[in-house]
Amino acid sequence: MPIFERYSVKFAICNETYQNQDLQAVCDDVVAAGYEGLEIAPFTLEDDPRDLTEKKATEIGAQVRSSGLDVVGLHWLLVKPEGFHLTTPDDAVRAKTAAFGEHLARICGAMGGKVMVWGSPNQRNLDETTTYDDGFKRAADILRQVAETAGEVGVQIAMEPLSPAETNFLQTADETIKLIETVEHKALKLHLDVKAMSSEAKSIPQIIAETAEHTVHFHANDPNLRGPGMGDVEFTPIATALKESGYKGYISVEVFDYTPDAATIARESIEYLKRTFTESDAI
Repeated sequence: MPIFERYSVKFAICNETYQNQDLQAVCDDVVAAGYEGLEIAPFTLEDDPRDLTEKKATEIGAQVRSSGLDVVGLHWLLVKPEGFHLTTPDDAVRAKTAAFGEHLARICGAMGGKVMVWGSPNQRNLDETTTYDDGFKRAADILRQVAETAGEVGVQIAMEPLSPAETNFLQTADETIKLIETVEHKALKLHLDVKAMSSEAKSIPQIIAETAEHTVHFHANDPNLRGPGMGDVEFTPIATALKESGYKGYISVEVFDYTPDAATIARESIEYLKRTFTESDAI
């Protein structure tokens, strides 16, 4: 029995890897590559995701599942349209951001997704007028509001630490956990990303071990912006750490360099992940 069945971790991939391909074609190739889940960027479905109705989201979820995949959830939440922000002093923008977050939570729930990965570094950066404490409070207020709606529809927000090269707010897992504990809502959890963790002083296995009680989702990639196994990061210790931490969610492939093509990225990534999980001590 392969490791991904015996050990409850499953593998998914983010749909924007396939750029502008038709959703059914994406699902067909993802299944053929051997994945079990699809993670969806809402702007790939509608240029303005506010136009995406819960009815349409339900239909999309059914389409993905009929192809043999789970809808893992959403990510790249605030990319489109422009004008959303988590820490801005502009009250109207924050209110709009919270409302959009609640809409995405309902869309995610209608699709059958369970997690919303909240990254969006440009839409959370502290501006020159905002102190850290003020930005922290504003972010907590928005996330608390969105978490209320997310919890009602069975969705968890997975808050993502990102590297200093990407953002000046929530750069480490520890910093992000402080925000999660401040909000204190069961629908707000932690997301871990290999690319982002590579920028921390702690080792990736140490971060995984120390954040186990908070972590709800995991992205596999490399600091070179490509897929797992396509750079210098060795995943065997990561697989072992995830097993020892009791992580039972999806390992979702997220890349930012789409060369040479989606089909190759999908296959090389999952082949590497299955091999490292099998060959590691995570058996």
